[in-house]
Amino acid sequence: MQLAMAWAALGALTWRDWTEMFRQWWDISTYNHILLVPPILAWLVRMRWPELAKLAPRAWRAGLLLVAAAAAAWLTGRVLGVNTLSQLGAVAMLQAAVAALLGPRIVAALLFPLAYMGFLVPFGDEIVPALQSITAKIAVALTHASGVPASIDGVFIDTPVGLFEVAEACSGVKFLVAMIALGTLVAHLCFASWKRRAAFMVAALIVPVLANGVRAWGTIYIAQSQGIEFAAGFDHIVYGWVFFAVVMALVLGTAWRFFDRSPEDPLIDAAALEASPLLARLAGDRDGPARPAVLTD
Repeated sequence: MQLAMAWAALGALTWRDWTEMFRQWWDISTYNHILLVPPILAWLVRMRWPELAKLAPRAWRAGLLLVAAAAAAWLTGRVLGVNTLSQLGAVAMLQAAVAALLGPRIVAALLFPLAYMGFLVPFGDEIVPALQSITAKIAVALTHASGVPASIDGVFIDTPVGLFEVAEACSGVKFLVAMIALGTLVAHLCFASWKRRAAFMVAALIVPVLANGVRAWGTIYIAQSQGIEFAAGFDHIVYGWVFFAVVMALVLGTAWRFFDRSPEDPLIDAAALEASPLLARLAGDRDGPARPAVLTD
């Protein structure tokens, strides 16, 4: 109840930022996937609930410092007019409130869901120019390899059939940021080895970028024989409805055999969290973690 009241108060304080974030989730295709993040967060907490219920919440004074730091970031973003910073601060205040009201053991138990809340903040526009450039370079290289002469000038590719532009909408950013969010979730739930998690995330970052370059090349190549109008229509259908599904299936299908975590494996161990000396020190337990009594004659 206290956490719900704290979140309601913080939500009211940062209402403008949450309203702007929701508008972006709903209206901008790059961020439509974020609409799935809140139910995913609820699902992640529900999966932990049997073990989570064994932990006693305890207010943590140090958590107030985290709330203050998050509030400072939010206020700085508001004053400077940097929406990303103020939105990060708004989300961070909710995360910090969990630490302040429920304590370090609960935070440890909810560490991944709390971190995953970061995906509520729309991001990606900052890397659009870089992705446009990379896509153009991949596309022109493949165009040359397929025997079609082409020249490149920034994001413009000149071919015998016409001039092509790798526009912002074709940079692949919306699929990359969605794949990062999906990849992070899959890495957490399907892998136990940190090396495999890291390798999977590298693939989740690289494959969409490379695939988008191949998609751009395919549009250029089809235009050589079928005309620009046909290629543009084909690209719209593929890019809008098929591309992400194919890339996602490719990445997940390749990684499937390397999954090393069983769905039945618990995500947290309440007993281990209770017994952790580090968490005991953070929580301020004077006598350290609880120990079982020893019976003697």
